[in-house]
Amino acid sequence: MSGVMKRMGMIFRAKANKALDRAEDPRETLDYSYQKQLELLQKVRRGVADVATSRKRLELQLSQLQGQSNKLEEQGRKALALGREDLAREALSRKAALQQQVSDLETQHTTLQGEEEKLTLAAQRLQAKVDAFRTKKETIKATYTAAQAQTRIAESFSGISEEMGDVGLAIQRAEDKTAQLQARAGAIDELLASGALDDQSGLAKDDIATELDRISGGSDVELELQRMKAELAGGSSAAPQQAIEGGAGERDAERPNLDKS
Repeated sequence: MSGVMKRMGMIFRAKANKALDRAEDPRETLDYSYQKQLELLQKVRRGVADVATSRKRLELQLSQLQGQSNKLEEQGRKALALGREDLAREALSRKAALQQQVSDLETQHTTLQGEEEKLTLAAQRLQAKVDAFRTKKETIKATYTAAQAQTRIAESFSGISEEMGDVGLAIQRAEDKTAQLQARAGAIDELLASGALDDQSGLAKDDIATELDRISGGSDVELELQRMKAELAGGSSAAPQQAIEGGAGERDAERPNLDKS
């Protein structure tokens, strides 16, 4: 049972990996990575700004403490000049306490200044990497898009693309249907010519009627031809009239034979 479950899990992971591979677009992955790098760069810059702000506060405190220390020293001088040695000693004691604070703040200031320089250098390096990644990203995206377009064009020319495959199937179906209709039309024409199919419209002609139409049509052509010859020869209109009467006589002479048949 354990082996079956492991096999099922492997099959599921393989199919999921294949589905993800088909769904993944390298261009989208590159854009996402670039966005994450920009967010990291923004955090580093914010850290540099925070450290710089702390350093600036320490500098302000140092300036204030230094001012107070100078003031206490001046007050001690005045007290000593007035013979108030006790006040001068108190002023100097307070000044010594302030100097200890100044020393501690200077140490913190040096530490913060070092951290600021490190973060600034890291931000600059990260900015360079982000810029290089952006250039490489755009190059890869352009190359991928061009390769994708070339592949589609090649597939279209070779007829193996999905769209061209559908078009080819549609053309094949149209050709098959056209050939089928042409074969059916030819078969119906052959059946009609052989008389195998009766014309229910009442318009069908038998052999005698067809022969009469042919003779009549031929006579009319001959008459027209004789009339044109007579006009070209400059003859009178009697020749066409005689030809007409002669043609009528020929038709009258042929009718008994046809009726007998």
